[in-house]
Amino acid sequence: MNMTTVLITLAALAWLCQIVLGGWQIHRFNRAYDVLCRQGEAVGVGRCAGRFKARVVLALAFDGQERVCAAFVLRGLTVFARPRPVPALIGLRKSQLNPDVIFPKDRACQTALLLAIKPQT
Repeated sequence: MNMTTVLITLAALAWLCQIVLGGWQIHRFNRAYDVLCRQGEAVGVGRCAGRFKARVVLALAFDGQERVCAAFVLRGLTVFARPRPVPALIGLRKSQLNPDVIFPKDRACQTALLLAIKPQT
């Protein structure tokens, strides 16, 4: 085997690992999203994508009175990021969700929260 074959093989293996690990992360997100859908009457999802900074996906489940009954955030640079609960949002009304107050120093979370509470058209 020459050096070119070795490099092509390594690139193909890295690409396959990325596909498998990306699918694993999507599977974990989908399981967490299914739990949210069962807990609330409406679910809002917002995301803020960055090329070289941590990406953020925030999901909220609302009950009949528009209170947050469950929430999770998926944040990270790699496929090893996993959904984590956000207990600070539980019990707040939709009108009380002010991204600047809840996440004062985190612009990505502010954007994701704003998109999650925005009415869907």
